[in-house]
Amino acid sequence: MGDPSARHPRHNKAEVFAQLRYAHAREVTEDYVEMIADLIEEEGEARSVALAERFGVTAATVNNTIKRLERDGFVTSRPYRSIFLTDQGKELAEKCRKRHEIVYNFLIALGVDPAIAEFDAEGIEHHVSEETLAAFSKFSGN
Repeated sequence: MGDPSARHPRHNKAEVFAQLRYAHAREVTEDYVEMIADLIEEEGEARSVALAERFGVTAATVNNTIKRLERDGFVTSRPYRSIFLTDQGKELAEKCRKRHEIVYNFLIALGVDPAIAEFDAEGIEHHVSEETLAAFSKFSGN
C-alpha cells in the first residue's frame, strides 16, 4: 500500500485541509452562538469577558471571533456593551441545542454515564450528519 498521500494528487490533500478548516470554523461559530444564548438566558446578557472566561481564551480571541460572527450575521455588538444574537444567530443556537439534546439522549439510551454523555455530545453534535442525527433520534425515542 505505501504512503497514502502517494495515491492522491496534492490538490485532494488541500481540499481535505480546506474542509477541515471550514468544519472547525463552523464548530467555533456554533459554540459561540450557543454560549451567547446560554449567557443571555442565565445572566440576562452576554459579554466578551464572560465568553473569554467560559471558553478559557483571551479577550483578543473572543473579540476576533465576535467580529467574524458579526460579519457573518449571527450577532450584533458594540464595544463595552452586551453581545446580542440576530435572528439568524438565535436560529443557529436553537438548532445546536436540539442537536446536542438528540446526541445526549442517544448516548444515555446506550447506557453512557450522564456526565460522559454531556461531554461527548458537545463534540459529536458538531460533526454528525442530519441522517445520523435522525437515526439517533429514532433510536432514543425523541
